[in-house]
Formats: sequence, C-alpha cells, structure tokens
Amino acid sequence: MHTYDAQVTAGVPRPLPEEVALDGVEEFQETCCSTTIAWPHEPAVVHYHAIEGESWRLRLSDKGAWVDRLAATDEVADMSATATASDLVLSFYDRVPVDRLKVAGDPRILDQLIEWVPE
Repeated sequence: MHTYDAQVTAGVPRPLPEEVALDGVEEFQETCCSTTIAWPHEPAVVHYHAIEGESWRLRLSDKGAWVDRLAATDEVADMSATATASDLVLSFYDRVPVDRLKVAGDPRILDQLIEWVPE
C-alpha cells in the first residue's frame, strides 16, 4: 500500500503486482473482515472474484463474518464483485473507487460493508 500511495503522490500509480494483490485480497478479508461480532443486517453471502482466477466467499450473519476460498463459482451469492486483484484490494483500502468493480446482485450489501464498523 505504501508503494502505491507514493506512486499516487508522484502522479504515476501502477497496479499492484499480481501475487502481492492476490495475497492482499485474502489478507484483508481474513484480518479486516473476519470477526465474531454480529453482522447487523440480513445475512448475506458475498463473492469476490479476481480476474486472475482466484475467488473468495465472505459469509455475513448474526454470528459474525468469515471468509474462505471459493472453489466453485456456481454457488449463488447475494452480491459479487469482480475485478483485477489489484483493484479489489485497492478498493478495500479505499485507494480506488468501488465503481472499478463489476458488482452483481444486491449493491446495498456493498454499501453496508463499506459503512460497517464492528464494535
């Protein structure tokens, strides 16, 4: 993230390297989203798809939020977001707008995720 921020400052932002970005998507989901604090909205399943071929599932319920790798993309999600791994992770850290993501399903869930601050 720091390298990307420096590139933005210099006026030449570049996408994150693929391996770093894929690790970043998973790390963000595991460290910033996984929690035992109750999701305050209707239960939901969110899929994140990196066009490089990796996918993750985020389950949200009154028991909290947890993430795992998504092996098959035929499972139905309440909302899904597809982009490069770089754009996914940069959007998670609010470095690029979420309109870079191709969102399918209920977009309100993405808004709820952005606003959610587990207490």
